[in-house]
Amino acid sequence: MTAIARAWSWFWLNPWVRTATRPATTLSLAFLTLGGFVAGVLFWGGFNTVLEHTNTEGFCTSCHEMKSNVFEELKGTIHYANRSGVRATCPDCHVPHKWTDKIARKMQASKEVWGHIFGSIDTRDKFLDLRRHLAEHEWARMKANDSLECRNCHSAESMDVSKQNPRAAAAHEKDLFTGEKTCIDCHKGIAHKLPNMQGVPGWQ
Repeated sequence: MTAIARAWSWFWLNPWVRTATRPATTLSLAFLTLGGFVAGVLFWGGFNTVLEHTNTEGFCTSCHEMKSNVFEELKGTIHYANRSGVRATCPDCHVPHKWTDKIARKMQASKEVWGHIFGSIDTRDKFLDLRRHLAEHEWARMKANDSLECRNCHSAESMDVSKQNPRAAAAHEKDLFTGEKTCIDCHKGIAHKLPNMQGVPGWQ
């Protein structure tokens, strides 16, 4: 008998494995179905609770890299304080609302957790050194998804260009409404300070 065959035989002869794989003899199908349903509800509720917790401004700013750098910059913009009192929080601008897109974004964000653990930007100097790289990464991501996060709040269909200044109205009609450009092409630096923009297309 080969080593693989012996290992396989031991696996199936193991009493724990046999118990776990043996059909239930004392529990009814109804009980197992109900138990599976309850377990599914508990799992889904727990998963969704954790997901929503990670989608709050408090969670985003719980690490000092975000709180001391980009969050402080956000406080000085119209997205944070304005005449209407409507505030855009971190996830409003960095996480799409549609569930599937949100899950994809959360998976991408795992790299940010990795960076926090290993201190990629744990000092102000490190953050400033990487600001251009970080900004370009976010611009490219938003360009690729057609600025989904901007569209969480801003709908082209709801825009009244007659109430916009002539320059903005002309740009929206020429580029945004036709699909030639997306929000992030023109609206960089609206919530955070811009890096050195030398060489960035469309910026002189």
